[in-house]
Amino acid sequence: MTEPAPTQGHLPSELTGAHRDLLALCALRADDASVDWSLLARTCQTPGGIETVLSGQFSELSAASRKSLPVLLAALPGLAEARNRVDAELEAAENCGARLVTVLDPAYPANLRLVHNLPPFLFYLGELSERDGRSVAVVGTRGASDNGLRRAARMTRGLVEADVVVYSGLAKGIDTAAHAAALSAGGRTVAVMGTGIAAKIYPAQNKDLAAAIVHQGGALLSQFWPTLPPATYTFPRRNVVTSGCTMGSVVIEASSTSGAKMQARLAAEHGKLVFLLRSLADQEPWAKKMLADGRAIEVAELEDVLGRLGSAAQAQQAGQQRLQLALAGL
Repeated sequence: MTEPAPTQGHLPSELTGAHRDLLALCALRADDASVDWSLLARTCQTPGGIETVLSGQFSELSAASRKSLPVLLAALPGLAEARNRVDAELEAAENCGARLVTVLDPAYPANLRLVHNLPPFLFYLGELSERDGRSVAVVGTRGASDNGLRRAARMTRGLVEADVVVYSGLAKGIDTAAHAAALSAGGRTVAVMGTGIAAKIYPAQNKDLAAAIVHQGGALLSQFWPTLPPATYTFPRRNVVTSGCTMGSVVIEASSTSGAKMQARLAAEHGKLVFLLRSLADQEPWAKKMLADGRAIEVAELEDVLGRLGSAAQAQQAGQQRLQLALAGL
């Protein structure tokens, strides 16, 4: 099998004026509020979208645009200050060796481009690849049981042996087991971070794991400003990217308050596949309800996941079609 070529974004020093304008719009703030970033992502990838927003308007007619318009108008006088913020963040990204990809770029992850709440940019260490189109998130609780850790490792090994890229969130518990199993099986894994790409690795105990992911051909991915430390709001937002970048999510263990339950809900909203282990469905009422509502698929064996996945080429084609529609203003 021919290995798909890496798909590279930009060094921070290589960005065009359009990239810098997009980032400056993301950095605008007024009364401690910012414009909805997903609204910016959807708008700015359309022809003339950046210019429209810089003029104080949105072409999109939605609740998000109505809510964000007063913020935009109040914040635009501070555009120069926002550009200074962008310069400082790009310098931090450059210093740690990170690259950047935005919704303006064909290299933006194909699966992520299909979701409504896509982020306008991603900073990353390592490499992006076209093979990331055929990917699955393996997620679960931080306080995993021994059985849960074993199930996560077994599921991950089966996925990478079938040439599926495994995403997870670099957290303790199930996430750590998934990343580690992917590496030990010689597979590709991508960690979606709940911090900025230039911030300290969180949790600190996974610093070596993060380095190994990059060293063995995977990637660390962040939707946040490079210097952002961990915060209560960053980890729920990370679930959007972990779901959006993949074809589906496998939830190994998750209580009713777990972030992995939120990921399952987001994946269903995204139109992605939601896979729930039978052991999880036997224990958690929320999982039983998702199955009963037809929003999730019960998993008893690996083939229950593999048999429903498309190809990386199909994912790339769907992402490029969505970009062409955006460029056509549709």
